[in-house]
Amino acid sequence: MDTNLRTSSSLLQLRSSFCFPNSSSPSKLLLSKPKRVNFVQHRLVIKNSSGFGENDSCNGSPVKPSKLFMQEAIGAEYGEGFETFRLDGPLMVDVDYLNDRLQEGFLKRIRYAMKPDEAYGLIFSWDNVVANTRALKLNAWEQLALEEGKEIPPEANAQKLMLYASADHVLHKILRWETIESEVDRLKSRLSQIYYDNLLKLRKPMEGLEEWLDAVSTANIPCAVVSSLDRRNMIDSLERIGLKKYFQAIISEEDGMESISHRFLSAAMKLDRKPSKCVVFEDDPRGITAAHNCTMMAVAMIGSHPAYDLVQADLAVGSFNELSVINLRRLFANKGSTFMDRQKQIIEKTPPRRKLTVDTI
Repeated sequence: MDTNLRTSSSLLQLRSSFCFPNSSSPSKLLLSKPKRVNFVQHRLVIKNSSGFGENDSCNGSPVKPSKLFMQEAIGAEYGEGFETFRLDGPLMVDVDYLNDRLQEGFLKRIRYAMKPDEAYGLIFSWDNVVANTRALKLNAWEQLALEEGKEIPPEANAQKLMLYASADHVLHKILRWETIESEVDRLKSRLSQIYYDNLLKLRKPMEGLEEWLDAVSTANIPCAVVSSLDRRNMIDSLERIGLKKYFQAIISEEDGMESISHRFLSAAMKLDRKPSKCVVFEDDPRGITAAHNCTMMAVAMIGSHPAYDLVQADLAVGSFNELSVINLRRLFANKGSTFMDRQKQIIEKTPPRRKLTVDTI
C-alpha cells in the first residue's frame, strides 16, 4: 500500500508539471505561473475563428505556420520519451517509465478483473481517423494555387506528397513555385489560414465513428484524440461534429510534443493508462510505427493508404462499422493480460554436480 501511495504521489507531481514546462524550481514556478496563463489567454482572445489575427499577425509579429503541413518525426525509436519538469527538477518521461508508474493498484486490478474492457485506453488520430482532413488539405492547396495563379500537377503521386510531405518540400521540390524564403513563409502562412477557414465548414466525422465511440463509451473505455491543431480550434471542431463528449483527453499544439510518439505517450498519461494497454487508431504507416515504438497496439484505417502499406498494423479495417468491443480483447488475447509488459528473465541455478570419490563408490 505504501508503494501505491508513493507511485500515485509521483504521478500527481508529474501531471501537475505539464502546466509549467519552463520552470525548474519552486521560486521560478511561482513567478512563471501567471505569465504563462496570461499568454495563453491573450493568444486565444486575439485569434479569430480561423486561428489568426486581423492582419495575419500575432502581437505585432507575423503568424508562423503550425504543424499542420509539417512532417513530424516518428519518435521513441529506442523507447525514449519527452522531458517535463516538476518541483524537484527535470524528469524524463519515457515508455518504460510510464509502463512502470502507471501499473494498476490493488483495487484497480480487482475492478479490471471483473470489467477487463475498462483497462484499455483508446487514442485516435485527428487526421483522416476522426475527420476527413485529406479533403481539407487538398482544397487548401488548390485554393492557394488559384489565388497565386499557379498550377498543381495532376499526377496522383504529386498530390499524395502534398498531403503527407512538409510544406517546404512541396513548395521547393514538387510545385517549385518560389525559392525566396520570405515568399515561402508567406505562402505557408496563407496555406494554414485557408485550412482553418475550411475547417469551419466541417460538420460530420468519419463514417461509423460516432457509433463506435458510443459503444466504447458504454463499456467505460476512456478515449483521447491527438492533433497538431491548437486547442481552441480542436475543441470547436469536436463540438461541431458532435464528438467532444466522448473524449476524456485532448492532445493539441499547446502540449508542445515534438513527435508522433510523444503525443501518444502524453495521451496515455492523461488517460491514466499504461502505454502497453493503449490502442491507437491511425491511417498513416508512420503513426503505426510510432504506436509500436510506444508498446501500444495499432488499428489501421484503410483509405488514405492502401492495405498493403498498413501490413505492420495489428488490425486493419475499412471503416469503424467493422469494429466491435470484442476486437479490443482479441488484440491482447494472444499473450494474456501482461502482453508487452516488461518481463524479468528467470535463470534457474543448476545444482552442483556431485563428485565421485572412493567412499561414494
